[in-house]
Amino acid sequence: MKKTLFVFGVYMVGWFLTCLQPVFCQDDYQFDLSEIEKEIEKKPYYIGGFLEFRPVLWGLDQDSAFYRIRFFDQDRGSTLEQYNFGLRLEGSYQKGLAGLYFRTDSLLRYDYQGWNGDMALLEGYLSLKPNPRFTLNTGKEVVQWGKGYAFNPVAFVSRPKDPDDPTEALEGYYVVVADLIRSFEGPLKTLAFTPVILPVTESVNDDFGEAEHINFAAKLYFLFWDTDMDLLFLTGESRTPRYGFDFARNIKTNFEIHGELAWITDFKKKSIDSQGRLATEESDVLQALLGIRYLTSNETTLIVEYYHNGGGIDENDAGNFFRSVDRAYDTFLATGDSSGLTTATQLSQDTLATAKPMRDYLYLRASWKEPFDILYFTPAVTSIINLTDQSLSLTPELLYSPITNLELRLRGAFLGGPRNTEYGEKLNNYKIELRVRYYF
Repeated sequence: MKKTLFVFGVYMVGWFLTCLQPVFCQDDYQFDLSEIEKEIEKKPYYIGGFLEFRPVLWGLDQDSAFYRIRFFDQDRGSTLEQYNFGLRLEGSYQKGLAGLYFRTDSLLRYDYQGWNGDMALLEGYLSLKPNPRFTLNTGKEVVQWGKGYAFNPVAFVSRPKDPDDPTEALEGYYVVVADLIRSFEGPLKTLAFTPVILPVTESVNDDFGEAEHINFAAKLYFLFWDTDMDLLFLTGESRTPRYGFDFARNIKTNFEIHGELAWITDFKKKSIDSQGRLATEESDVLQALLGIRYLTSNETTLIVEYYHNGGGIDENDAGNFFRSVDRAYDTFLATGDSSGLTTATQLSQDTLATAKPMRDYLYLRASWKEPFDILYFTPAVTSIINLTDQSLSLTPELLYSPITNLELRLRGAFLGGPRNTEYGEKLNNYKIELRVRYYF
């Protein structure tokens, strides 16, 4: 039955797009023979990727809540080492109107638990492009919505970025995506419509939400008065309905402003009482982002973003959680009963263990390209400040490419904050990481 519904949904979207094609794909397109000749000269396939070695040293905070939850019955000392070996493969094959694209990650890791490995398909989809204004993709794909650098409240059909490393590739969902684009003369220069079908079953997109449902999303893009704008929505039974708006505009050639708004209905907001018990209530919440990107005359890029998470827990909830961990740990030391710490572990997985779980954050990043004329060298520093409890992370890094295809990145993350704050109660108080990548 669900397969029939999915096929019917794909058929309906196909019919709908056919109806829209006269609007987006009509009349003024002409074949350019020179462009066709260029395409013929190109190789129809591409294979690339990189090999990676990434050792990590963790400086543990043995008095923190998350250290006690994870290692309450172990003595791991003050540091942990981890060695990561990675292989990324990506490629494409283009034949006429059709193209195949894929990206995979393979990881082998050694740490205090021994060796373990994983392999994941990040993306793998078929793309059909019968003309320059219409594209239809089906398969596993990252649907990139939103204008933010570190946060994207309107990314309704993709996994969230890691704000500590937002440029890293994400894993996609299995979707059917179309793009219809039309250009105009006048204030409205471009109009684009992007509908998405996202099915959820016990084995397909099972981490998106409630299973056995087909979800629909769409984005309507405008380039109006040199301002990029999107209207977005998601509807279906796997997640509650949500609606969004984003924009980006260059005030000057070196100064850009961007923002996002997302309204999520019937969101399950969580709170934690003084006894460490979780309560959930449904309410509509707002998530918002406002940011700027500025390039100075000496090639320094500054990025500043304010992120409001209306569905996050507040300072009192976080404090109640951390105090409950302290009580559970004291009980374990006195009696050997670890049930309270087990309960705290389960509670943390839906609250403070998630990425940026509280209400308000400020993201700051400054990167300086080739300072003092040192070629292929970019130092940077990033900070994420939890405005709710005034704790923070500070991450300096050095990126250098001494030879073609080789990239070296050294970075350290230092966490600060008093007890009963997000960064003050993390598992580690610092992390030092070297990333060596060879591209091929």
